[in-house]
Amino acid sequence: MIDHIHDLASVREATDRLLSAASALDGTAVAEPSRLPGWTRGHVLAHLARNADALVNVLRGLPMYASAEARESDIERDAARPLAAHLDDLRASAERFRAEGDAPADWGRTVELRNGVTDRAARVPFRRLVEVELHHVDLGVGYELEDLPKEFTAREIAFLAERFAGHRDVPATTVAAEDGRTWTTGGGAAGGPVTVRGSAADLLGWLAGRRDGSALGVSGGPLPALPPL
Repeated sequence: MIDHIHDLASVREATDRLLSAASALDGTAVAEPSRLPGWTRGHVLAHLARNADALVNVLRGLPMYASAEARESDIERDAARPLAAHLDDLRASAERFRAEGDAPADWGRTVELRNGVTDRAARVPFRRLVEVELHHVDLGVGYELEDLPKEFTAREIAFLAERFAGHRDVPATTVAAEDGRTWTTGGGAAGGPVTVRGSAADLLGWLAGRRDGSALGVSGGPLPALPPL
């Protein structure tokens, strides 16, 4: 069951961790490469701020972004700002998201995200949590997939397994963590069934496109090539 109140609290905690880590950077670090191809740390920070505002739009029933082009241009516009400007923007946008989340609302309603994707309003806080946690890792400042809260890691694995369920390019696949938990995904492509085993962090890294899967054990066929998120 989705608990949006719990997830809003988790977003605040994750944002505090991110801000603490970003505040420790020096001015030149913002312009250095992040772990995302083609993006500096400034790009990641700019995206996080604009994503908070975009999810406020979603909760208000507005388009998430004015357009795909506007989304990209806003990130490019803001990426090269000084660290202090990034921090101020992150705090302010996080506060706007917090305020919108605390406002009385029908959390069972359906909302629309990018590219026609729909979801329950109650899952929007978790979607924001995903952005904050994974992009904190993407900054490359010492926060790794292994440092993510265990509850978040399990939920994100389940979320991504659901996202790829039935995908035409992914064979039937069982994702098995070392602690015995399993998830199923794929099923739309020929081959399999494939079982992919590993630590929760490595499984998440593979599903989220953050690791190549070389640390995982695979049986029943080759490691499935996952479509981009």
